[in-house]
Amino acid sequence: MNILVVEDDSDIGAMLSRGLAAEGFDVTVVGRADEALDSARQYNPCAVLLDIMLPDGSGIEVCRALRDAGHAGPILFLSAKDEVRDRAEGLGAGADDYIVKPFEFGELVARLRAHLMHRTGGGHEQRILAGRLVLDLATRTALYGEIHVRLTEREAELLALLMGSPNRPVPRGEIFDRLWANQGGVSLNVVDVYVGYLRTKLAPVGRAGGPQVATVRGRGFMLDLSVSAPAH
Repeated sequence: MNILVVEDDSDIGAMLSRGLAAEGFDVTVVGRADEALDSARQYNPCAVLLDIMLPDGSGIEVCRALRDAGHAGPILFLSAKDEVRDRAEGLGAGADDYIVKPFEFGELVARLRAHLMHRTGGGHEQRILAGRLVLDLATRTALYGEIHVRLTEREAELLALLMGSPNRPVPRGEIFDRLWANQGGVSLNVVDVYVGYLRTKLAPVGRAGGPQVATVRGRGFMLDLSVSAPAH
């Protein structure tokens, strides 16, 4: 998969090039708006990581031009502009995500892969397993035996995070940083709210003896696989 990085800061561009290459991507890095459009036409990248403030124009206009030209892959803004109106403008121009600098590289890769999986549709690589629980990321459906539970996008992201380390508590702060840190006006309590939503959705799985979301006092939340078979 070829990723086009549009970033005029050479240090950030080099960091992204090294990091994404280590993750298995082919990476093209350019530093100007005109180079971004030329490279997109030449390489047809699977995704674009796009700075807003470029020396010869705005990344907002680049995003609009890419969408007008038919580019259907994910476009993620990477910008130091962190006002709500800036994020709204970026998303309104056709971007799939808006990540504020400085950012954690691991979170960037996780978001990038999530958007790529969402665009590519089904397939076994779309599924996460923890015990007998399966999460289909393409349809945002949790499956346990004959039980099918439809989830919202954020509920599926939360479950995927917990399924990544079953039986290990994930701190509330880590969950917040991974899923909500770049959204303005959101407090840490949003984690508890969505854990509650997820528990309600997974209640049929728990009644069938499947994994449950447990609270580990002082340590966070975890997907508990050590459950008993249901009584008959």
